Amino acid sequence: MNPSYKERARRLREQGYNCAQAVACAFSPCLAIDEETLFKIMEGFGGGMGGHQATCGALSGAIAIIGLLNSNGVPDARIKAETYALASRAVESFEATCKSLVCKEILGDETGVVLYSCEACVAHGVELVETLMDVP
Repeated sequence: MNPSYKERARRLREQGYNCAQAVACAFSPCLAIDEETLFKIMEGFGGGMGGHQATCGALSGAIAIIGLLNSNGVPDARIKAETYALASRAVESFEATCKSLVCKEILGDETGVVLYSCEACVAHGVELVETLMDVP
């Protein structure tokens, strides 16, 4: 039996994958892209891009998978609009749950107040993909 995507992401984090890699690579079995390639693509998005400076990696990983699952791989205004709408819903949900989109704010780097743990952000990123997309 295959583990759930959330469990797979948790195990990947334990192996040293960053948040973006854990979310994205959790879905590699249902994508036409191998895990090693996803790992490489997502590496720079971990840690909030550049030491907690920007968007949480878990959200970046979720958005990447939403694009991979929704896009048909050619310029198509209708599909692009659908992908943007799905990404918007993911961003809104993530911010409502995690109280920010920015890694350093979520982890309380400047305030000392952690709003959401990395593990919880990864789990929520996986949930977003599962909720918004039809994954097997």
